[in-house]
Amino acid sequence: MDFTAPPKPATALCGVVSADGKIAYPPGVKEITDKITTDEMIKRLKMVVKTFMDMDQDSEDEKQQYLPLALHLASEFFLRNPNKDVRLLVACCLADIFRIYAPEAPYTSHDKLKDIFLFITRQLKGLEDTKSPQFNRYFYLLENLAWVKSYNICFELEDCNEIFIQLFRTLFSVINNSHNKKVQMHMLDLMSSIIMEGDGVTQELLDSILINLIPAHKNLNKQSFDLAKVLLKRTVQTIEACIANFFNQVLVLGRSSVSDLSEHVFDLIQELFAIDPHLLLSVMPQLEFKLKSNDGEERLAVVRLLAKLFGSKDSDLATQNRPLWQCFLGRFNDIHVPVRLESVKFASHCLMNHPDLAKDLTEYLKVRSHDPEEAIRHDVIVTIITAAKRDLALVNDQLLGFVRERTLDKRWRVRKEAMMGLAQLYKKYCLHGEAGKEAAEKVSWIKDKLLHIYYQNSIDDKLLVEKIFAQYLVPHNLETEERMKCLYYLYASLDPNAVKALNEMWKCQNMLRSHVRELLDLHKQPTSEANCSAMFGKLMTIAKNLPDPGKAQDFVKKFNQVLGDDEKLRSQLELLISPTCSCKQADVCVREIARKLANPKQPTNPFLEMVKFLLERIAPVHIDSEAISALVKLMNKSIEGTADDEEEGVSPDTAIRSGLELLKVLSFTHPTSFHSAETYESLLQCLRMEDDKVAEAAIQIFRNTGHKIETDLPQIRSTLIPILHQKAKRGTPHQAKQAVHCIHAIFTNKEVQLAQIFESTGEKNGKLWSPDEEVSPEVLAKVQAIKLLVRWLLGMKNNQSKSANSTLRLLSAMLVSEGDLTEQKRISKSDMSRLRLAAGSAIMKLAQEPCYHEIITPEQFQLCALVINDECYQVRQIFAQKLHKALVKLLLPLEYMAIFALCAKDPVKERRAHARQCLLKNISIRREYIKQNPMATEKLLSLLPEYVVPYMIHLLAHDPDFTRSQDVDQLRDIKECLWFMLEVLMTKNENNSHAFMKKMAENIKLTKDAQSPDESKTNEKLYTVCDVALCVINSKSALCNADSPKDPVLPMKFFTQPEKDFCNDKSYISEETRVLLLTGKPKPAGVLGAVNKPLSATGRKPYVRSTGGETGSNINVNSELNPSTGNRSREQSSEAVETGVSENEENPVRIISVTPVKNIDPVKNKEINSDQTPQGNISSDRGKKRTVTAAGAENIQQKTDEKVDESGPPAPSKPRRGRRPKSESQGNATKNDDINKPLGKGRKRAAVSQESPGGLEAGNAKAPKLQDIAKKATPAERQIDLQR
Repeated sequence: MDFTAPPKPATALCGVVSADGKIAYPPGVKEITDKITTDEMIKRLKMVVKTFMDMDQDSEDEKQQYLPLALHLASEFFLRNPNKDVRLLVACCLADIFRIYAPEAPYTSHDKLKDIFLFITRQLKGLEDTKSPQFNRYFYLLENLAWVKSYNICFELEDCNEIFIQLFRTLFSVINNSHNKKVQMHMLDLMSSIIMEGDGVTQELLDSILINLIPAHKNLNKQSFDLAKVLLKRTVQTIEACIANFFNQVLVLGRSSVSDLSEHVFDLIQELFAIDPHLLLSVMPQLEFKLKSNDGEERLAVVRLLAKLFGSKDSDLATQNRPLWQCFLGRFNDIHVPVRLESVKFASHCLMNHPDLAKDLTEYLKVRSHDPEEAIRHDVIVTIITAAKRDLALVNDQLLGFVRERTLDKRWRVRKEAMMGLAQLYKKYCLHGEAGKEAAEKVSWIKDKLLHIYYQNSIDDKLLVEKIFAQYLVPHNLETEERMKCLYYLYASLDPNAVKALNEMWKCQNMLRSHVRELLDLHKQPTSEANCSAMFGKLMTIAKNLPDPGKAQDFVKKFNQVLGDDEKLRSQLELLISPTCSCKQADVCVREIARKLANPKQPTNPFLEMVKFLLERIAPVHIDSEAISALVKLMNKSIEGTADDEEEGVSPDTAIRSGLELLKVLSFTHPTSFHSAETYESLLQCLRMEDDKVAEAAIQIFRNTGHKIETDLPQIRSTLIPILHQKAKRGTPHQAKQAVHCIHAIFTNKEVQLAQIFESTGEKNGKLWSPDEEVSPEVLAKVQAIKLLVRWLLGMKNNQSKSANSTLRLLSAMLVSEGDLTEQKRISKSDMSRLRLAAGSAIMKLAQEPCYHEIITPEQFQLCALVINDECYQVRQIFAQKLHKALVKLLLPLEYMAIFALCAKDPVKERRAHARQCLLKNISIRREYIKQNPMATEKLLSLLPEYVVPYMIHLLAHDPDFTRSQDVDQLRDIKECLWFMLEVLMTKNENNSHAFMKKMAENIKLTKDAQSPDESKTNEKLYTVCDVALCVINSKSALCNADSPKDPVLPMKFFTQPEKDFCNDKSYISEETRVLLLTGKPKPAGVLGAVNKPLSATGRKPYVRSTGGETGSNINVNSELNPSTGNRSREQSSEAVETGVSENEENPVRIISVTPVKNIDPVKNKEINSDQTPQGNISSDRGKKRTVTAAGAENIQQKTDEKVDESGPPAPSKPRRGRRPKSESQGNATKNDDINKPLGKGRKRAAVSQESPGGLEAGNAKAPKLQDIAKKATPAERQIDLQR
């Protein structure tokens, strides 16, 4: 119901009265005139109100009856009645009259209508007091007006705008927080109907709405702001044009007189945008025009406005209005400094509320980070850091890079802000881990960058870095364990330059402490001119270590006077710089000194601030004895593998090495804090580790801190001395140097200690391996040249130029000459080992390419295979690892898997176990590949593991150590090698594989050796190996006699085609030999006893303390002839103690020294070559101390001083690697000659078989007649296990 329909002519309602010409009142209501009392009038009006409330529009008779009453109520008497209750009741009656008579109003005069609506509007002010007894009637009035839309009648009036303005102002003024939602809703209905159904909104009416948005009014009445906000949202479609016209008049045309709100135009735009951006659709282009104004202040105002609009949380203005956004970004380069400054400040809110705009802002912030104005550069940093502290994901790496650059700004204020900001980010995201590991990784560079600043010359920078380190990188207020954990992993993750900076920081602080200590010492001396001069010089030195040295000099002088006058203050300072001062004591001392120097009457005390700077630099806030103990415990956990190294992003090795380096640095600055048995015990454990750097650092720590070990810790002293001796004798050059320094610094009997070291190292030892840094440049160049040749050939993948043939000949020659191509013996043994390894690896690498594999001759293959039996432990180890890696990837032909059979001869138990694991892995991979690839059955000759047997038999037949086919000891070696491979192959009898392998061995006996088909001795050795293989297979498997599933194919490269009608049923080993091979005592440290251990990571070998039973013999050869001697030797073995490691430092096996019996002459202490067997150590001199090397430590070669019997045979010459033994056709030697001549020409053996006649050839020492010894030994005695 409303008054929107056109009203009827006024004449239709004129003169309507009752029949008697009087006003008709409702029943029971007497006449209402000015002659009655007010109370009576109110009483009668209430009855009239009740009557009109009950009437509806359909009561035509009543409408006509009460029309005169309606006109009467609109008289001046009622409209201007002084009683508010009367006015309220009249207003309610008038509102109901408009409802009843709608759409026509009973009042025809425009002036009367105006007076009536202004009267009703004035009554609406009663809505303000919700606690009034009449509030319900006021609410009824409002509700009635809103429901009927009574004010729409005013649209016909010429001056209706006055009524609407008065209504709007009244409603906005009375609304308050005590009103419920219904009141607000009716007000909105009333006002919105006027706006939406009228012809337009005048400026005055718009002002009555907008004035409620101005901040001053907004703060006075929040409810009026909310009412205006909802009203604008509801009428946005209608009112938007009016708003656009207003802003156009003010912004574009500059007509500020159109409205009293012109000066608040930017505030209004901000509020309107927050209410509904659609209200400003036509206004935004006008702001773009204002951004280009020539007036700097005007641009500044627009920039401030737009900064709020673009930066507000829910704003999408930047995406909706790209031209305005681009124009706004241009203000970052404004010529007016305040405009640029305001733009930069805006960026922080924009980054936090709109991360998607970071890309647009980045380039402009980059330019401003180099702004000539210091304040702008400063605010760029604040902007980025503020956003990053809110959420690191809000800033990209480029923005953080701008802050990083400003740490080197020319202005101290900018540098300080950048450094402190980065420090706060590091503490928040790295130390506290508030955003996870990804965020910590993003800012992990901060710690390095901050410490790099310590390289700057400015003392302010240095002091700030120290402050940052103490408060943010390693907060000093943490508990000791947590603080040291923080320092431990920080130090392990720093880059080398940052580590140097941190070390320098501790060094400078320690130096300043020493200056203060010397100053205090001067105070203790009697006053003199020299003393005053020295004190002045010391004060100047201290002042240079404080900010603003010019002012600092005066403050330091003043502080010195206070120290001279105040003895308690001096004692506090002495305690602070004492080496025994704990971190907690230091904190108390600093506070106490600051309290004494504070002046309550002087809030800002520059003197006190300067003293605090000094105290902060010299106070030990991080390191004390408790802290060192915590650091050592952390390092112990890393060594034991129980630390959180991986979680902290540091590998255990790095943590241990860095931890030792940290302790080494602290041992210079805080040596007293290390003096505890627990700390030194942990350092002793580090000394025993294999890592050279760790051991070296541990020695240096002992050197720096151990001046009281000899007197206070005798147990540590007794343990430390032999370790230092061992490091001095057999450690790296750096370790040896530090060990000598350590002995000189700690012990009083240093001359005796050093004499013992130099006596034992007088004789030069030859090493078979040396660290990478000690390899000669010439050898490194040769190794790289070999790699270059191989890579070039692999890149060509063809042999048209025959370059591969010449390369293979070169590599073979290098193996034959043992790495010394010139054979002039001008190259060290370790360099020769490097070249042998490079040559063997190169042949193996070429074999991975099919075109080169075809041209590798059997002889070259055998030379390559023999590298796995090299005398150098590292050569064997690295070659085996490369071989395994290539085989596992199926890059090498199957024949190369046969090389692992030779590992049965390796004297080191771990190497044999490693080889067995490699075989298991390779065999399982090949079998699995065959199962998963049906097409692989066509290539069984190159994939089936059992096909390795022919290659193994051929390789063992050409073993340089296999010289006599009937020698039982040599056959036992062959049997061990065969079983090393067959044991793995025969684990399962898949597809009757046992019979298949037996068939292969039998078929080989029907062929000839393709390498030398016409040499009967070569073929005989081949058939002998076949018989040994058959013997092993028959003895280990009962299923081998079954029929083979198919006839095996033999490789034509190694075996000839079987001749027709050729039958070879001859047995090449006697029945007695067969029994000895099967039932004889197994070889010492046999392969069958090897423990299956998991393969260690490449390049990292476990620390193993081998026992004498595993790795070496300490029994004199004469024990074969004299049992009592053997017993005595075994007793000596039980007293064996560990004295050191081999010169081959990377070898995990340690040397075992036999404790001598009584009456030992220490001058005649001898060492034998670990390559020598017990037979090679034949000596009748009893009572001499012998050092027997472990089986893996073959790299020490020392000559014995013992003289030999002149009647004995000459010592055999040293065998050369890779040369084939002479065939019988080249000379008919007697059996006795065979014994005396060099037998092991094929290679340098890792260790010589105990019972092999070639055993003496590996050593340099001369021996008595072997034949005489052999004759005296009974067969049973020859079975003695010399290594047990």
